[in-house]
Amino acid sequence: MEVKIRNRSRIMQLIALMMFLTLVWAYAQLEWGVPQGVKRTVVQARGTIVAADGKVLAQSVDGKRVYPQGKLAGQVVGMMGTTEGLEGLEFAYNRMLESGQNLRLTLDTRMQASAEAALSSAVPKHKAEYGSVVVMETRTGRVLAAASYPPFDPNRWREFSQDARRNRPFLDVFEPGSIVKGLVVAAAMNEGLTTPTTQYDTPMRRYVGGRWGSTIGDAVDHPPVLNTQLVLRYSSNVGMSHIVEHFPSEKLYGYLSSYGFGKDVSLPTVMTATGRLQPLRNWGDLVRATNAFGQGMSSTTLQVAAAYNTLANDGRYVSPRLIEGAGGVERRDVLRPEVARSTRNMLQFVVEQGIPTQAGIKGYALAGKTGTAQVVVGNRYSSTVYDSTFAGFFPADAPRVTVAVMVHGAKIGHHGSQLAAPIYQDIAADIISRWGSAPELPADHE
Repeated sequence: MEVKIRNRSRIMQLIALMMFLTLVWAYAQLEWGVPQGVKRTVVQARGTIVAADGKVLAQSVDGKRVYPQGKLAGQVVGMMGTTEGLEGLEFAYNRMLESGQNLRLTLDTRMQASAEAALSSAVPKHKAEYGSVVVMETRTGRVLAAASYPPFDPNRWREFSQDARRNRPFLDVFEPGSIVKGLVVAAAMNEGLTTPTTQYDTPMRRYVGGRWGSTIGDAVDHPPVLNTQLVLRYSSNVGMSHIVEHFPSEKLYGYLSSYGFGKDVSLPTVMTATGRLQPLRNWGDLVRATNAFGQGMSSTTLQVAAAYNTLANDGRYVSPRLIEGAGGVERRDVLRPEVARSTRNMLQFVVEQGIPTQAGIKGYALAGKTGTAQVVVGNRYSSTVYDSTFAGFFPADAPRVTVAVMVHGAKIGHHGSQLAAPIYQDIAADIISRWGSAPELPADHE
């Protein structure tokens, strides 16, 4: 009898233990996870993310969130966790998507693929750390491509680092360097302070800033006298210091701000960085000069694209757009149209006379400016770490798209003309090919 009772007691204990473990498992599911049926419902009801050309970038299939284009625009799209978006547009528009609404982007998947391919080819070849590209539609501000390198596939997001998931064109902040010269020259012409043919004494070194000043210098050999057009052609810091010498600091600051530097990008819901302009109280002669060649200020690739798009768009700034129908577009007149056109002519000269093989395409009118900026490491400018930049547009006489490029930390060929300009050239060649635009005939064939 005692044995039967003992056995029954053990059976009851075992049953009780199993029931307890079952309750613990059920509690854990509620606490740390979601029942599969609920998961399926949550995912299936989620809206689709679609590119401008109809390609699906994110959708729900059989209770899973999938990304049919793989790495294409992966950092922009982001990814979804068990029940909600974790990064990118999946996070930024989580409420809209979970309510079943679709999201239509301005991205053109062919241009996005072209930009990503150009980065994927150039960045490893130059042993750089990372890079980004933005392509904007000139008149509308629609972002046609926002590419990052290294690539990221949201289908396998757990395999990638946080850095790889980063939407670099919108979030990485850097000193833009000499690409700013084109914008500053346009502002100076708009104020009547210079013309394309105004000449300046341009030794290779010049001391600027009085008692608390410093010597600024040029990297490219050039004649001792340069006009404004040649200041851009040779990317002369000394020449820029002359051009802004009588430019009131508050006015130059105002122009840079109107181009979008140091301001939030008017891009609803999407996370973007701001960059920085030094406070106006710090703008002595030296700061004014260094800002004229893009040092001591910071921006994102998106901000650079929007700023250069002002030149392409006849002097009117148009805020970037990524989501179709998402809020109003910010517009403001920064330059007179004729000044913007004159600046475009000078930037076309820069490409055709200065870097034709690196950024030009024979028979087509391309315009733009390179930059090579030293990176601040440990509170001082490094002599080994650089950001390579390029900003431009095409066709130069009537631009349709604006392109901005940034590559960080190249160990081989780090100059903007060696790295960023050829990326622009590759993207431009692919886009022009898709347009089917015929080259202009030489004068003797007309």
